[in-house]
Amino acid sequence: MQAQTLRVRVDALREEAHGVRSFSISRLDGLPFERYEPGAHIDVTSPAGITRQYSLCGDPECRDSQIFAVKKEAESRGGSRWLHDEVNVGSELSIGAPRNLFRLEENASEHILIGAGIGITPLLSMAYRLVARNARFTLHHFARGESHAAFMTLLTQAPFDRHVRLHFGVQREDLSAALDACLREASTGAHVYTCGPAPFMDRVVERAEKRLSADAIHLERFKAEPVTAADAPLESFDVKLASSGKTVRVDAKTSIVDALASIGIEVDTSCGEGVCGTCMVDVVSGEPEHRDHCLSKAERASNSVICCCVSRSRSPVLVLDL
Repeated sequence: MQAQTLRVRVDALREEAHGVRSFSISRLDGLPFERYEPGAHIDVTSPAGITRQYSLCGDPECRDSQIFAVKKEAESRGGSRWLHDEVNVGSELSIGAPRNLFRLEENASEHILIGAGIGITPLLSMAYRLVARNARFTLHHFARGESHAAFMTLLTQAPFDRHVRLHFGVQREDLSAALDACLREASTGAHVYTCGPAPFMDRVVERAEKRLSADAIHLERFKAEPVTAADAPLESFDVKLASSGKTVRVDAKTSIVDALASIGIEVDTSCGEGVCGTCMVDVVSGEPEHRDHCLSKAERASNSVICCCVSRSRSPVLVLDL
């Protein structure tokens, strides 16, 4: 089951960097968009029926339009290629409501934003909010070179320029030292936010954990990592509905979402990869085996919520708040 969607029109396109295009959209019904918190993403569905998730990267206070950016992937499964090759000004798309698993920490003494490549997009919406609040923050933008760094015109002008640090062409063997420099003067109570390729974010987390607690480090993944042999499916388990006591068997080749659908319980899904968080459900009892890429370490440790599209169970029975 999909959440409610809006029909929108593409009002402007802009080439932000090599292979990166931004899309400014407005509602077809002429109404303003609902407010969203920085770091949010939306589902974007093309007329071809392809749905992908993209971060909103405009000013969250602007309700007349929304902006998202797309990198054209060489191995695109159709989403980014279609948006780059087929969408023009005036094209119509469907979008979902903003969802956010990558929020600013309101009580942070300082915000350190570290993005690589297209990972700059959710951090840009955060920068808008932080500038408006006159908060203490630095935005570190890593890219192969200036031509690959999105939103350069915006980020090198006021009010952002004094907060932005550019890091071009940093080699893999030099990345740890570069990140240590970004984090060296982090104040007590600082929070780190990172988005970009998985190996880059893993390195950011590794370096940040040497200075900050795990719950002060936040990340957003654009796609799930490939499943490895160590992630082989578990044996079957039961999912029980807390509201009715009804139970359904989940075998090794069936997702929790599909098992629930077989007994008439529809759970909203979108990415199907444990990235977007649409299918999160509260856990009443039992121990989930988390295979998602969107829950924080604290959420995983608490076992209070599960992403039903990819995660499994370590206990024979998993009781869900359904």
